[in-house]
Amino acid sequence: QVQLVESGGGLAQPGGSLKLSCAASGFTFSMYPMTWARQAPGKGLEWVSKIGVGSDTIYADSVKGRFTISRDNTKNTLYLQMNSLKPEDTALYYCVKGLGTFGTRGQGTQVTVSS
Repeated sequence: QVQLVESGGGLAQPGGSLKLSCAASGFTFSMYPMTWARQAPGKGLEWVSKIGVGSDTIYADSVKGRFTISRDNTKNTLYLQMNSLKPEDTALYYCVKGLGTFGTRGQGTQVTVSS
C-alpha cells in the first residue's frame, strides 16, 4: 500500500532554514507528480509546491523564492528546502501523492517558526 513518511520538521527562528523529506513506498514514485501541502492552526489544507515527473516545479506565491522542492527518484524521496522562514510558515507539512491536496498523504511533520 502507499506509504508516505515525512520528516525534518522542528523549531526554527525567523529567517532560519529547515529541510523536509518524504520517503515514499508502495507505488512507482518516479511515475507520479508530488505535492507539498501544509495546514496551519485553524486553517484549511493548502498546497505549497508541486513537482512533476520531469522535475518541473511550481510554487505558491507565499513561498516563491524561499522554498525549493526537489525529488530523488533513486531514493524514492521528495524534499522541501525551506529558507528565510517566517512565523506564518508555521504549520503541519504533508507530502501528497499526485497534484493538489486530495491524494494520499503522510502523517505530516510539524514546522514551527518562532523566536
